[in-house]
Amino acid sequence: MAAVLGTGRNRSLPSLVPASLRRFGGAMQHPAASSARPGSPEHGAGAAAGPGAGGAGGAGGWLGALRFDNLALRSLPVEHSEDSAPRAVPGACFCRVLPTPLRNPRLVAMSLPALALLGLEAAELEEREEAEAALYFSGNRLLPGSEPAAHCYCGHQFGSFAGQLGDGAAMYLGEVLGPRGGRWEMQLKGAGLTPFSRQADGRKVLRSSIREFLCSEAMFHLGIPTTRAGTCVTSDSEVVRDIFYDGNPKKEKCTVVLRIASTFLRFGSFEIFKPTDEYTGRKGPSVNRNDIRIQMLDYVIGTFYPEIQEAYSDNNIQRNAAFFKEITKRTARLVAEWQCVGFCHGVLNTDNMSIVGLTIDYGPFGFMDRYDPEHICNGSDNTGRYAYNKQPEICKWNLGKLAEALVPELPLEISELILEEEYDAEFEKHYLQKMRKKLGLTRLELEEDNKLVSELLETMHLTGGDFTNIFYLLSSFSVDFDPSRLEDFLEKLASQCASMEELKVAFKPQMDPRQLSMMLMLAQSNPQLFALIGTKANINKELERIEQFTKLQQLTAADLLSRNKRHWTEWLEKYKVRLQKEIEGISDVDAWNTDRVKVMNSNNPKYILRNYIAQNAIEAAENGDFSEVRNVLKLLENPFQETESSTEVKGDMEEEEATAAAAACAQATRSRLPYCSKPPLWASELCVT
Repeated sequence: MAAVLGTGRNRSLPSLVPASLRRFGGAMQHPAASSARPGSPEHGAGAAAGPGAGGAGGAGGWLGALRFDNLALRSLPVEHSEDSAPRAVPGACFCRVLPTPLRNPRLVAMSLPALALLGLEAAELEEREEAEAALYFSGNRLLPGSEPAAHCYCGHQFGSFAGQLGDGAAMYLGEVLGPRGGRWEMQLKGAGLTPFSRQADGRKVLRSSIREFLCSEAMFHLGIPTTRAGTCVTSDSEVVRDIFYDGNPKKEKCTVVLRIASTFLRFGSFEIFKPTDEYTGRKGPSVNRNDIRIQMLDYVIGTFYPEIQEAYSDNNIQRNAAFFKEITKRTARLVAEWQCVGFCHGVLNTDNMSIVGLTIDYGPFGFMDRYDPEHICNGSDNTGRYAYNKQPEICKWNLGKLAEALVPELPLEISELILEEEYDAEFEKHYLQKMRKKLGLTRLELEEDNKLVSELLETMHLTGGDFTNIFYLLSSFSVDFDPSRLEDFLEKLASQCASMEELKVAFKPQMDPRQLSMMLMLAQSNPQLFALIGTKANINKELERIEQFTKLQQLTAADLLSRNKRHWTEWLEKYKVRLQKEIEGISDVDAWNTDRVKVMNSNNPKYILRNYIAQNAIEAAENGDFSEVRNVLKLLENPFQETESSTEVKGDMEEEEATAAAAACAQATRSRLPYCSKPPLWASELCVT
């Protein structure tokens, strides 16, 4: 699913999206650009072709150092036809493809830390090296040793088996041996048509590419397992996108992201063997090819889990069980990490779940701003299947589908037992360990800590607290605050809570009253028809919004502030009691506090990729200015640091004062807000679909 930003959310009932909200959005793809292959004139002067035209032999000194060793293509079956026509690809894990060239490719940004994995070391790149990166990492020219291919996989999308999916816009380039012993798969996303493109054009646009590029690197520097992004290259080639599915398409720039990972194999890679699904009637393209399933297991375990292969080399069932146990635990830890930074993936289909436990396929993701356990970052997720609080159980469900896909090489009774015994326990353990660090609970592990965390999140929810900034502020809380310092701290916390204006936007009813009345009557009179056009959960949520919005009309800003301070005072008293238990018996409390603050500041980021930050960078890039993308990238490489970019607000104004002022002057100061600010009001119009 392509990641794009828009405004408004798809509803169970038709609704008009106000023109004022239509900033950017959806991914309905209309092929408009030429489908030229390498060697065609589409790419224009200077962007020479694929291997047949000498394009694989011209890499200069910088890129010429890449050492390819394409193990996946040697280990797994490959269909050798280079025909890009959409079709089923039976009996193969990959098929040969060629990138479609772009006109005038140019570099938007590159991540030197990511490229260093490949052995591409440089403090700064010269103009010639940037041009070389744009040429090769757009797909206009192939690197010596690269073998472009598209991967075949299936998937359960929003709970239903979708049949063959595959790399419809991504291409495996090959695997590079890094200088430190790593093996890294290089992949171009947005490089053109493949047999898996279906009715689409194999292209990505600038909006979604910038988001994926920045978030891949942001997650890595937050310490969360993820695929990486080496470069983002745009062009003068264009495709047409109907952003809001409203019959008003527009042209956008084709853009390609260089993605890097140990592998891009996923749960859905093993679903190509699935027989006809009883609900959708679809099946995988390689039904009854258990020989390929065995090849895939041998390759995945031997390459990415070598310690398991070595330990169980003489018993495949035990080996496969150990592999499933390990990917279960890795996935549980991964989603625990997401929950602890407020990250929502948005499309947790089985084809978007990494077989080695990485965050993969950044589409309609989002970092949560105001804490809401039911936060939905994907505007296309009408039922909230992939809401923030649903992520742990959905990942467990996906593991269940992986277990089914491994039969008969791993009997279901074994994998289901592993899943029940390991997943929840691993998630809860890792989540609580991480939350203790975020709260500076460094010495003791008490049973009551889980309740303290739950009460903190409930207080955030009641006050509309900014998830990231509240956690960041807590490191400055002290057990020996006097009343005046405590009041100052409460003011800072209150500044990170939702204002009256923000709450009115959040709880504004979204259905026409007549529509709602009709739906309520229909639910009573004709439940079967109601089930086809709406859900009880959606109606209940709308009724809750109406109730909250009505209460807000009767509340003053002073009342809201007083209520928020009361909630935070109650929780801080519990937090203070817990911290006092930490220091019992300690002779040097100052040293303990220094260590506590250090731990908290290395686990609570100051900077995350908020939607409004990404939007500002996207708008600048769409106007030809890539500097903001590069500034944001540098900022996200140091998410825990105090230092802010030179493009931010200067002067002595306190951060919380800037945040409080943001709501009043958002439109006038969009480009001048501190990157650590909670979002301005206009950001509530943004929606990812």
